[in-house]
Amino acid sequence: MAIRKIRVDGDEVLEKVCRPIEHVTPRIRILAKDMLETMYDAYGVGLAAPQVGILRRMCVIDVTGENPYIMINPVITETSGEQTGDEGCLSIPGKVGTVTRPDHVKVTYYDLDMKEHELEAEGLLARACCHEIEHLDGILYKTHVNGPLRNVSDSVGEFEEIDEE
Repeated sequence: MAIRKIRVDGDEVLEKVCRPIEHVTPRIRILAKDMLETMYDAYGVGLAAPQVGILRRMCVIDVTGENPYIMINPVITETSGEQTGDEGCLSIPGKVGTVTRPDHVKVTYYDLDMKEHELEAEGLLARACCHEIEHLDGILYKTHVNGPLRNVSDSVGEFEEIDEE
């Protein structure tokens, strides 16, 4: 496994739509492990393949530090409710912004054995799913921010939790 370089805002790869994964190859398995290691090393809760320069439809999410999801070709099939809170992104380091997202989502995705799963997520996990899946379509969270992006250091104490992808 290896820690990969995280691409930052301004890198064209973050604005591109990713291609579906048809088959899980050894390279895809290595990519998944590297993405988890990179996400944990950066203290994130999610990471999408384009953030490490790979234009494939895969993301990893772990909001607890104990239950990682590796999602291949994820699709949000249902949303409900609403939550508004501060959100960050490993590709926009040091910044946060207030974003409104669904409070509940259903996501279908494939695992590394290409077995289909459906995840019902709420709260932070729902937010992370929305955030990461949008990366696969070249969308950064800053397009949804209500008001300006703020420096993390300026925001400490203003809210309980920073969702730093």
